[in-house]
Amino acid sequence: MPFAIYVISLTIFCMTTSEFMVAGMMNTLSEEYGVSVPAVGYLITAFSAGMVVGGPLLTAALLNVSRKKAFLALTAVFFAGQILGALAWSYDAMMVSRIITGVASSAAFGVSISITASLVEADRQGRAVAIVFGGLMLATVLGTPVATWAADAYGWRFSFWAVAVLVLLAGLTALMLVPPLSKPEATSLHREMKSFRNRGLWAAYLTSFLIIGATFAAFSYFSPVFTDLTGFSSEAVPLLLAVYGAATVAGNVITGRLADRYTMPLLASGLLLLLAALLVFALGAREPAAVIPAVIVIGLAGVPMNPPMVARVIRTAGSGLMVSTIHTALVTFGVAVGSSVGGLAISAGYGLTAPLWIGALLALTGLLSLLPYWNGIFSRPSACKTGGLQ
Repeated sequence: MPFAIYVISLTIFCMTTSEFMVAGMMNTLSEEYGVSVPAVGYLITAFSAGMVVGGPLLTAALLNVSRKKAFLALTAVFFAGQILGALAWSYDAMMVSRIITGVASSAAFGVSISITASLVEADRQGRAVAIVFGGLMLATVLGTPVATWAADAYGWRFSFWAVAVLVLLAGLTALMLVPPLSKPEATSLHREMKSFRNRGLWAAYLTSFLIIGATFAAFSYFSPVFTDLTGFSSEAVPLLLAVYGAATVAGNVITGRLADRYTMPLLASGLLLLLAALLVFALGAREPAAVIPAVIVIGLAGVPMNPPMVARVIRTAGSGLMVSTIHTALVTFGVAVGSSVGGLAISAGYGLTAPLWIGALLALTGLLSLLPYWNGIFSRPSACKTGGLQ
């Protein structure tokens, strides 16, 4: 794999760490700005909203800019937003910082996939994308916990500065190592949007949305389920989350190697495993012997479906900027929907297992979303050089 792909992965690692690290600083930021903890939670929501809404708009403005220049420009915008967060003198300034970084992050994901797909042969695109998404996985396993630890040890601003420095280093390295890429053929937003007339693309988007929604409906409430239902101590929760994180990294390695040749079987088997694990978790939430294996399988079969998800989209509609960015936005929307619906179910009095049942329902719907493909209703993605996608 070209080393430039690992540089891009580092950038994604930094951006994802920035997205989630606020979750570990809620009490600190609440005291810093004199706002409630839920208000601090809105900072995470603002980042996600920037990804969902602003990312595609910024991408549209970059359609006729070379991919490398677009990537560097987005890294610079993210760096500026991160600096604003490190200096944030008020809650409003921090909110602006989160929106800027969210918008830049979403567009950067789309550009990263486009660059990655252009740097390798068609039969290696899934594996290359898996390396890029490895940065996302490591951010949840390593980046966010380290940022939280650093915030406790040296203050929350230190963590913001540390991410900013890493983003700057990644951007400078990309400037040197990402090869010059030809300027994309002149296009217009109208022409780019023609890709979205493909019904198979929307079917792929729907499956991706449901996989991530199912995963985060459960993952968002792992901690209270572990302590209040399963009976684990609060000290055991970080270890359990680390086990889950390690499973996502391992799953990403596996799916990345297989995504190009077995895209649809991976998605189908992943959804089956995810559904089974969520059902076991929901039914056996009070039994550690059921919970621990279920958490590991969710880690293996949830977020690591990203490589085959991206491979399916690329084979269906190409790796255009808008196609990739809208895919990222819908995946992010899946995170928001899964976690929020799970929270609403708990608030409505259905108990802590309600998000697990909701996740299982979304996973089942994800399986059903594959039926039109298997029945030949949508045109099948073209096969790669080393084997078909069927």
